Amino acid sequence: MTRSRPPVGPAMAGAVDLSALKQRATAPETPTEGAPGGVEITEANLEAEVLIRSNEVPIVVLLWSPRSESSVQLGDVLAGLAATDGPNWSLATVNVDTMPRVAQMFGVQAVPTVVALAAGQPLSSFQGMQPPEQLRRWIDSLLSATAGKLSGGGDAEQPEAVDPEVEQARTFLDNGDFDSALKAYQAILQRDPTHAEAGGAVRQIAFLQRATTHPRNAVATADAAPGDIAAALAAADVEILQQDIDAAFKRLTDLVKRTAGDDRSTVRTRLIELFELFDPADPAVIAGRRNLANALY
Repeated sequence: MTRSRPPVGPAMAGAVDLSALKQRATAPETPTEGAPGGVEITEANLEAEVLIRSNEVPIVVLLWSPRSESSVQLGDVLAGLAATDGPNWSLATVNVDTMPRVAQMFGVQAVPTVVALAAGQPLSSFQGMQPPEQLRRWIDSLLSATAGKLSGGGDAEQPEAVDPEVEQARTFLDNGDFDSALKAYQAILQRDPTHAEAGGAVRQIAFLQRATTHPRNAVATADAAPGDIAAALAAADVEILQQDIDAAFKRLTDLVKRTAGDDRSTVRTRLIELFELFDPADPAVIAGRRNLANALY
């Protein structure tokens, strides 16, 4: 995430968001063409810019598509209201075409959809274009409902000071210098082996460096040679990069069932490494661990 990072909550287990690393390696760092104003939300900054930020001020999330004219029009009106109201609330936008996983988190069924959040919880939502005067009343009601209940404004707590070594490691990561970031985080781990952020970052950077060396046809190659362990490990890496997590976990779990001895140990070890890239509370990880246990016993 190219931002100041808040302390990582228990559910994140210290992991740095894998999608953020992937996007830095593969995606252009330019806003979506025609995007409305406000903060453009990705998997990488969802937690900081929506969930955490909503503890300070109400967040209005517009889920939109550049293919929808009413989405663009609604975004323009909301951006104008946000500019008028200053720091009283924040506009965030999600392009459902490029961020389908984020859109799924909001349960979007049509665009445009608008969801208002405060203190990490949804307060109100609507679908479709609304007249500007009705939007004004809706924003005013949102501000009235949250008045005095959030920490935004001059009384907000100051952010916790960040360890300079951690800040340097994050800077390397934000700049896409994975080699330097890896070394910096490894140095932090040598000083503090329990450092959650450094541990998660080391695992995920190492994964990304390995996974991006595999050929594009790794999945097809593995499918054509189901007994080739090296091919299966490469294919699972590529499937993780492609966000096909369930397929990657299933591929290696099925291979555990068909192997024994050192081969089985190799596959099992890699599968556990892939589990550790994600939040342990992720349903895919919970199911993956259960399926692995069934395969072993």
